[in-house]
Amino acid sequence: MEWNYYNTFITVAPDCPAANGIIPTDKKAGKTKPGIEFDLVSQAPYVYTQEELLYEVHIRHKEIPEEELSARGTQIRDEFFRKPTACLRASMLPKKYGWGIHFNAEGKMALVPMESAEYQHFMDGNIKEVKLVPAMRNRKPK
Repeated sequence: MEWNYYNTFITVAPDCPAANGIIPTDKKAGKTKPGIEFDLVSQAPYVYTQEELLYEVHIRHKEIPEEELSARGTQIRDEFFRKPTACLRASMLPKKYGWGIHFNAEGKMALVPMESAEYQHFMDGNIKEVKLVPAMRNRKPK
């Protein structure tokens, strides 16, 4: 099964409460999933595919030790992808924190703050080969 997007831009959800890209805050117990997603992608733009990011976030959020990954890495990965997993259209980055997500031709992703000229460039449809896909809404429209 293919989990990656190619030449796609996930736009901020229509009901996103943010007016600009906000860095997700941590909880006292540690990093949140959106915080981990943000850290990984903002520090390494166009390095991760959606599939790679989802798995890496899972490992870090569950705090799976390196020894366990060395011993059972393939099994852990297979178990993770066997279960239904939400794509990044359901991520809090575009739903709540104001980040668009661009996937290039290789399926590698970068974050684009909604207040940026780059975001507007995507929204204007100036990049013909890039498909616009909205993030999922936070609530059903009334």
